[in-house]
Amino acid sequence: MTLDVHTLFLVTIYVEAILGLLLLFVWAQNMALRAVCWWGFAHLIRLTSIGLFGMYGAVPDLISIDLANALLFTAFAMTWTGARVFDGRPIEPVYLVTGAVLWLLICRLPMLADDINLRSLIASAIISTYTWLTAYEFWRGRDEPLVSRWPAIIMLFAQGALFLLRTPMVALIPGSASDSVFGSVWMTVLSFEALLFTISGAFILLAMAKERTELRHRTAAMVDPLTGIANRRSFLQDASLLAKRHISNPRPTAVLLIDLDHFKSINDRFGHAVGDRVLGIFADAARKSMRGSDLFGRLGGEEFAAMLTETSRDKAIEVAERIRESFEQMSQDVDGHTVCATVSIGLVHCQERTLDIPDLLTQADHALYYAKERGRNRVEVASLDMLKRREHGKPSTSSVAAITAKSAA
Repeated sequence: MTLDVHTLFLVTIYVEAILGLLLLFVWAQNMALRAVCWWGFAHLIRLTSIGLFGMYGAVPDLISIDLANALLFTAFAMTWTGARVFDGRPIEPVYLVTGAVLWLLICRLPMLADDINLRSLIASAIISTYTWLTAYEFWRGRDEPLVSRWPAIIMLFAQGALFLLRTPMVALIPGSASDSVFGSVWMTVLSFEALLFTISGAFILLAMAKERTELRHRTAAMVDPLTGIANRRSFLQDASLLAKRHISNPRPTAVLLIDLDHFKSINDRFGHAVGDRVLGIFADAARKSMRGSDLFGRLGGEEFAAMLTETSRDKAIEVAERIRESFEQMSQDVDGHTVCATVSIGLVHCQERTLDIPDLLTQADHALYYAKERGRNRVEVASLDMLKRREHGKPSTSSVAAITAKSAA
């Protein structure tokens, strides 16, 4: 089957225009996606380059070849810059135009003026370099859980390799640059393979931007914005999932309920800004005192909860004391204010086959109330005697009562 390269040329122009405008439209809907803007303009600049290339023979070679390819290299450089912007890295203006400037300088060398294959090799090397740099930028951000990032890395790496392979293949194409624009070395821009890469690449980049937006929305719904830890909804969901897995593989588990002592007075004396800093300091102190596998979240206000898996009673008490002591030390001075904040911690240890999260939180709440009764700034472990005393004493004023009731419902 013979490929109609004239039709392919027109299709490429239309595709570049549509993809460029599509990406810019997506960016206009959400201007926080600055990388999408870079990618959209990269397609439009590539469109301009292809248009100039299509004028081969009708305009001087300085325009249809030299300038056209300088723009082409700039388009690939903009795609690379977009990848840097996507992962929050600074723009490199010098490297953005390095490929184009290098090409224009090389074109002035007499020894390369008539050597099409060597010029083709240099052009392919510039494109491959920018393409591999784009793949590298995405690879550097691989810690972010974006599924679409890996297809982008693989596709860009393969595209860079194919650009280098095209140079020897072009030499096999019958005809020369003087025969027809479509028989020249720059047919790489118009090849069917490049067109497919252009289409698939644009949609993969769009998928990455969309996936990141969705990830951030999910994160915003599950993470407390002030402390950066799980919010109540996220903590209770994760605890419920852990309880389900616990049935098939029971392990000793501890639940901690933590409340900052006299937090209202901290806000009243030093202001809410300092109060917010105190909450952040506590979250940092608690995270550093626990394992990465332990659950930790803010239930609301100054109340926090933690769930320690595969831990003994003594070890759980040790962790709770470490949290209390670490926070007491870290909160001595906050933004120039002598705050000296402390926390009270209620702890319940469970070795049962079934974890009843609402019940464990309620027991930890009783222990927390007992810690406050006994002077605050201490850790108390729930016991049967304590629960019996609470049943005949003052009802809990903690918000956990409402939280666990809602969770149980």
